[in-house]
Amino acid sequence: MNGKNKFLFPFMLVTSLFFLWGMAHSMLDVLNKHFQEALSISKSASGLIQLAVFGAYFLMALPAGMLLKKVGYKRGIIIGLLLYAVGAFLFYPAAEVRTFGFFLVALFIIACGLTILETAANPYVTVLGPAESSEQRLNLSQSFNGLGWILGPVIGAFLIFSEETNIANTNLSSVQTAYLGIGIVVVLVALLFTRARLPEIDEKSVEDHVSLPTNGNLFRIRHFVNGVLAQFFYVGAQVGIGAFFINYATESIPNLSNKDASIYLSVCMFLFTAGRFAGTVIMRYVKPAVLLGIYAVCNVALLLFVIYSEGLYPVYALMLVSFFMSIMFPTIFALAIKDLGESTKQGSSFVIMSIVGGAIFPPLMGYIADTVSTSASFWVPLACFAFVLWYAIMGSRVKNQKLQWA
Repeated sequence: MNGKNKFLFPFMLVTSLFFLWGMAHSMLDVLNKHFQEALSISKSASGLIQLAVFGAYFLMALPAGMLLKKVGYKRGIIIGLLLYAVGAFLFYPAAEVRTFGFFLVALFIIACGLTILETAANPYVTVLGPAESSEQRLNLSQSFNGLGWILGPVIGAFLIFSEETNIANTNLSSVQTAYLGIGIVVVLVALLFTRARLPEIDEKSVEDHVSLPTNGNLFRIRHFVNGVLAQFFYVGAQVGIGAFFINYATESIPNLSNKDASIYLSVCMFLFTAGRFAGTVIMRYVKPAVLLGIYAVCNVALLLFVIYSEGLYPVYALMLVSFFMSIMFPTIFALAIKDLGESTKQGSSFVIMSIVGGAIFPPLMGYIADTVSTSASFWVPLACFAFVLWYAIMGSRVKNQKLQWA
């Protein structure tokens, strides 16, 4: 089996994981609005959903890296999937007792599993082939992550919000059904991985993979440190926008229901996915860092329109933000761990840890939405994209590397 073909099936199988955690993340945006009504909580309190999930990323990232170092990619992935399934199954008793804290515990457990999956899958994809095409491979895998993001709001629209009335929807049985089904699917995927043969990748021996000297300290590597920060701000922006999209849409468009707003959110995820596929193609001709900068500029401009306008068109603008967010996570990730060699797993853990931005910014946006307005809360992601723009232009350069188009 030649060098390329031996990586094909592992690449396809691991790419399926991106779909699963994309669906898990997009479901959070539906839960925010649903729990506000079903459990009578404020926007600020609903932001605790993101705190529970992305706080788990912060707490579990380094342990996940150590776990992978000890048991390898395959066993680590199986452990991550099982944690994911356990958390999903806990939604059933949580809905029975109708306790917000119980749901947060279940989401925290799901996120612990997702942390392991992301810590394993992201670097695994980058080293399944030549180093010079690592960004393209990761963007391709993340494109399937986008398909999961599309499915989450659809589940919300046609299952969770299916019995919506003019009175606040207090039904939680649909949440039980949704997460029971998700848990079963995840268990089946875990069983598939137990039967699959996945090669262990030794980052030291990957062909053409240049390793920068870290001297035992990754934080000596400038582009890596900046990448961790850029990912922190990007994830905060992405999660915050998703968390309050339904609120913004229903407040901006008269008589728009939660169900219809969920369909709008699903369109956002379609644009997000389309952007991923398009970005993978564009990166054949445009350097990843350059494309990242262009997309960051677009999102800053679109969010200014969202903040200062009212009605249908700013909702469309907010939807379009998803297209330009599409390449940011995988591109920042790949740029941050580029040329780390044998420190790739450790570096991946720190980049995954930076996902804690998704825990910090949604509660902040919720506070601004409660005290000022939902539109004003979008100043937070705008500032985050401004930092991503700086990273694309300056902060992502390796050593004395100059920014080039191709």
